[in-house]
Amino acid sequence: MHKRITFRHMDTSEAMEQHAHQQLAKIEHFLEHEQRPIYIDLIFEPSKAHEHHRIELRVKSPHYDLVTHSEKEGVDFYEALDHVIDVMYRQLHEHKRRLEDDKKQVGRHDEFKKQR
Repeated sequence: MHKRITFRHMDTSEAMEQHAHQQLAKIEHFLEHEQRPIYIDLIFEPSKAHEHHRIELRVKSPHYDLVTHSEKEGVDFYEALDHVIDVMYRQLHEHKRRLEDDKKQVGRHDEFKKQR
């Protein structure tokens, strides 16, 4: 699993990086049994003019290619990161459910053809 945390236009923060690793553990746990390679990119970017920070999370694997971002005013990086992780976790679950439903539909379709 390839994980990269990037701080754009700001200094690296050990506390923020540690919090990001803790939060990404949930995503990593979900992807434990996924085929390799898996790429996780987390990008922090502060706003210069306003107090709204942008955080983007990308997950790419053989079955998933998802991007989530958050850009809210008046929210600190920790809250924005928690929000992005939660949204990505829901997206992964939804995508997995759709993949499983598609597999079930294909199986039913083949059985229906055999009955004819």
